[in-house]
Amino acid sequence: MSTNATPTARGPRRERPKAVRLTDAAAARINEIMANAEGQYQGVRVGVTNGGCAGMSYTMDYETEPKPLDEVVEDKGVRIFIDPKAILFLIGTEMDFVREKLGARFVFNNPNQTAACGCGESVSIAPAKPAE
Repeated sequence: MSTNATPTARGPRRERPKAVRLTDAAAARINEIMANAEGQYQGVRVGVTNGGCAGMSYTMDYETEPKPLDEVVEDKGVRIFIDPKAILFLIGTEMDFVREKLGARFVFNNPNQTAACGCGESVSIAPAKPAE
């Protein structure tokens, strides 16, 4: 699925907004991880799963074989696959990679997130509301 602008009878079509965007740091780290991975991966799968004290957790894994109904986002040279069940929870999310004094981690800056537990491992997320 391509998100490139294509001309129509009315003129050029605007590019569809990306469901998930990457910061430069996140894209660089994912590209580094993918380059060193021992497998034939097409990208990363990002999603949410039920669990944890706040109700949901973000997931991220290698993707070898995308599923037919996946949302595919390409940003800064990285292919991101999103399960259709997770898309409403992830719309507008910016994925970042931060290095701190005692470690490094991926961070999901999600406008749909309503709460997070104290340990930071689980979150509450409301589905995105349609634009008015």
